[in-house]
Amino acid sequence: MRQSIVLMALLSACANGPPPPAAYQPGGDPELLHAAVQQLTDVIVYDILSPPQASRAYAYASIAAYEAVRPAHPGQRTLAGQVRGLAPLPEPAAGADYNYPLAATHAFLIVGRALTFSHDRLDSTRVKLEQPLRSRMSPAVFERSIAYGDTVAQRILAWAAKDNYLQTRGYPKYTVTADPGRWRPTPPAYMDAVEPYWNKIRPFVLDSAAQFRPQATYRFDMQPGSQFYKEAREVYDVGRTLSDERRAIAAFWDCNPYVMHVQGHTMFATKKITPGGHWMGIVAIAARLAHADFMRSAEAYARTAIALNEAFIAVWDEKYRSNVIRPETVINAYIDERWEPLLQTPPFPEYTSGHSGISTAASIVLTDEFGDTFGFTDDVEKAYGLPARSFTSFKQAAAEAAISRLYGGIHYRHAIEQGQVQGRSVGDLVVQRIQTKNAVATTASF
Repeated sequence: MRQSIVLMALLSACANGPPPPAAYQPGGDPELLHAAVQQLTDVIVYDILSPPQASRAYAYASIAAYEAVRPAHPGQRTLAGQVRGLAPLPEPAAGADYNYPLAATHAFLIVGRALTFSHDRLDSTRVKLEQPLRSRMSPAVFERSIAYGDTVAQRILAWAAKDNYLQTRGYPKYTVTADPGRWRPTPPAYMDAVEPYWNKIRPFVLDSAAQFRPQATYRFDMQPGSQFYKEAREVYDVGRTLSDERRAIAAFWDCNPYVMHVQGHTMFATKKITPGGHWMGIVAIAARLAHADFMRSAEAYARTAIALNEAFIAVWDEKYRSNVIRPETVINAYIDERWEPLLQTPPFPEYTSGHSGISTAASIVLTDEFGDTFGFTDDVEKAYGLPARSFTSFKQAAAEAAISRLYGGIHYRHAIEQGQVQGRSVGDLVVQRIQTKNAVATTASF
């Protein structure tokens, strides 16, 4: 795949020949960071992190990378004091030479390692990325840069340890009720509810998990003519008349990290990228198209990851407050017991739509970063056997991601639309509150 080819080319260039010219430019070579982000995504897929968990890993790792490269760019503003609980980070030693892209990539991978499970995989990646660079700089600069990346990573991890994540691991199992209209596990695996206490995680910029609480969902009523019945019937009717294009859209944006398959008495799973991972891949595509240097790439990753993290907190807060039953359960009980959605229903309540919320939030931030008419071809899903799709803007991509949930048969239209409302509010807040530029922008050379 393209990311793997880029990584191999980067390693080969560093180990066997002159470093790419960009490595000597003030902005640094961003491929080092793009490769690190892709490797974190691969580990998240391998470890089957849930979508909210993945967003947390991306956010802390990306903030670490941003903060470790920022001192080389006096025009960039620290996130300390802007995101909740982050105190000022140590500055590099005055007058000493550092390779800041190396420090930032190291910080990213150290944080990513701590927030995932397959430590050996990220350790291997870190060695492959870092060691070839050793011969391209003095031993003192190499060791000093690694040490600075370590310092930033440990400060970020100490901050992350206070976000209530570990405490929520010990909360009671979520109780499923038989009340009409309430969520219950769905086939084929009937998995337990995923992250029912995610609204307890400390947000970065939201005032609270409930800050952007959406409209109330429609009252459960399956009498023909009721609004809820109309919503369920739409999902059913759309699912029976899907065009090839709509099927392709649903598959492209599925982003279900753990799809169960049943063959006779055998069950097996397919691992896939999370919704947040898909958008982090879009960041890489946009950064390359914009010829963004290391600093700007780190900024784009950090801002997008913060938006993804906040959107998951906001949406998950509503999911377990309203606790709405999924279309599959309703349609099987009241309309057609043999109906199946095109996509596998994920194991958490329906309202609001997570992909609608997080995609919209990410699109708002990326539009602010790269522009409202930034066209791109999204080939993130090619690694999972799906063809690329092209978009004229980030917002168009987010709108397609949102409506894909109706085509896939896993969300009602109201949940999609209200998820988009939440996402716009979150994205706007991140753009407003996360300021990455100081008044005077100058760039130091490496």
